[in-house]
Amino acid sequence: MGPEQVRAWDPGVPGIEEVFHARFVEHAYPRHTHATWTLLVVDDGAVRYDLDRAEHGALGRAVTLLPPGVAHDGRAATPGGFRKRVLYLSALPETLVGRAVDRPAVVDDALRGAVDRLHGVLEHPGDELAASSGLALVTARLTAHLDGGVPDVGPVRDPRTAAGLRDLLDAHVVDGLTLDDAAAQLQVTPNHLVKAFSAEFGLPPHRYLVGRRVEVARRLLLAGLPAARVAVEAGLHDQAHLTRHFRRLLGVPPGRFVGAPRSERTTPSRTETARTGRSLVPAGLDGPRRAGVRLTPPARPGPATPPAAPAPSA
Repeated sequence: MGPEQVRAWDPGVPGIEEVFHARFVEHAYPRHTHATWTLLVVDDGAVRYDLDRAEHGALGRAVTLLPPGVAHDGRAATPGGFRKRVLYLSALPETLVGRAVDRPAVVDDALRGAVDRLHGVLEHPGDELAASSGLALVTARLTAHLDGGVPDVGPVRDPRTAAGLRDLLDAHVVDGLTLDDAAAQLQVTPNHLVKAFSAEFGLPPHRYLVGRRVEVARRLLLAGLPAARVAVEAGLHDQAHLTRHFRRLLGVPPGRFVGAPRSERTTPSRTETARTGRSLVPAGLDGPRRAGVRLTPPARPGPATPPAAPAPSA
């Protein structure tokens, strides 16, 4: 038995049915088909396969796209086996099947880099918007190649659409929304949406949303909530997800954020909030569909009114 290794998971990202990482030395795939598109990159070694009775190879810089419903097999082309990463996709139109059969391999360094980055994002639960943005770029470049054109690499100038997406993200900071839903509401493609937003605001939509969620998290931490609950209330996947993004943006983990002396504070303290009656979370940061946590303490009762002095006796 060779050192066969497999790791697979459902990333919970629309358009990606499965992520599959494997190293095979002895295993050879018999002829089979998939109901989804198979997007394959080989990180080590080489793969030889037959697709629709024609022999092909997958190795090196190439990105391989196998269409659904077309029989293929697969085996190592070198004695040391191969290591591969696969995405099983439902995000490409069936009209491209015939072209993918004819040209399953695409050599495009920018596409290969985008696929690598997408796999990196998919390693971390909670970054679904980032994964959807990466998938939109990958599918747009693949479609351009299969259509025989040149992928559009320039920025998209569409301030109105970019502002519309920002409004949607601001309205769904905690509960979030999918890129497909946002694109449908704004009547553009997901790739157009990501490129328009990035060109207008200087960062991609997922980075903007994470920044807004970290804003919510820091106010909740200052209000005294534990980090595990803060992660949920701020719309992040879990405490590890909170810690990773909090540290990236603010330089310290959540546990080291609270506790500076009053003279060093740049945000209102709990005492100041109690005195002013203002919530620590700015209006709009908590999203429209979650009640969250009441951050403004209840009003303290004032001093009792002293009883009236008794009237002098006659």
